Amino acid sequence: MAKILIVEDEPQIVRGLSLYLERAGYTTTSVYDGAQAIPAFRQEKPDLILLDLNLPNRDGVDICRAIRSDSAVPIIMLTARSDEMDRLLGLELGADDYIVKPFSPREVVARVRAVLRRVGGVLGETDVVRAGALLIDTAAYRVWLAESPLKLTQSEFEILLALARHEGQVLSRVQLLEETQGIAYEGYERSIDQHIKNLRLKIRKAGSPTKMIETVYGVGYRLEAPIDPAVTEKDHAA
Repeated sequence: MAKILIVEDEPQIVRGLSLYLERAGYTTTSVYDGAQAIPAFRQEKPDLILLDLNLPNRDGVDICRAIRSDSAVPIIMLTARSDEMDRLLGLELGADDYIVKPFSPREVVARVRAVLRRVGGVLGETDVVRAGALLIDTAAYRVWLAESPLKLTQSEFEILLALARHEGQVLSRVQLLEETQGIAYEGYERSIDQHIKNLRLKIRKAGSPTKMIETVYGVGYRLEAPIDPAVTEKDHAA
C-alpha cells in the first residue's frame, strides 16, 4: 500500500485529500508546517509527496530543492498560484506534476494514481536499454552516460527512457506525455520542455560532447546518443 506524505498548511484541504486518498487505498501522513516537511520525509519514507508551494517557515520551493538533492521520490506540487513561471519553477526543481488550487480531490487522486502507476510500470520491467553511450537499467531505475551515472527524477527518467527506446525518431510532446504518464493532460504539453531542459543540463554536466536530445521545431524531440568509445574500441579489436 503506497504511502503519501501531504505537506499543506490548510487543514480543510488536508482533510479532503486524506479522505479521498485513503478511500482509494493509500495511507497518508500530513504535516502543516514547512519546517516539519524534511523530518517527516526522512521518517516516513513516502512513496509520493503532495507539496504545497506556500507554507509557513519553509516554502515548497526550498523543500523540493532539499529533497531533490538526495532523492527522486515523486513530488506533486499544490499551489494557488497559476502563473506559468511558478509552474515551470516547480518543474525545474524536479517536481513531477503541478496542480493549481482550487482543485477536486478526485483530480489529485487521479494524478497520484497516474504517477505511481508510472513508477510501478518502470520498476516492474527487467530490460536494459542501450542507446550509444547511454545505458538505462529499468529494473534498478539507474542511468549511465558512458561511465558517469545520471541522477534523474522520475519524469526525467521516463522521458529519457521513451526517447532512448525510439532513438533517432521524433516524439511529440503529447507522445512523451502519453509514454510517461499514460495520458496527455490538456495544457501540460509544455511541461515536457522544462523536463527536457533539466535533462540536457544533467547530460552536459556528465560530460556529453553532443546535445543528444535534439529539438525538431514544430514537431518534438529526438534522441541522437553519442557513440560509446569503449564499445567502439571493442568492435575494432574484434
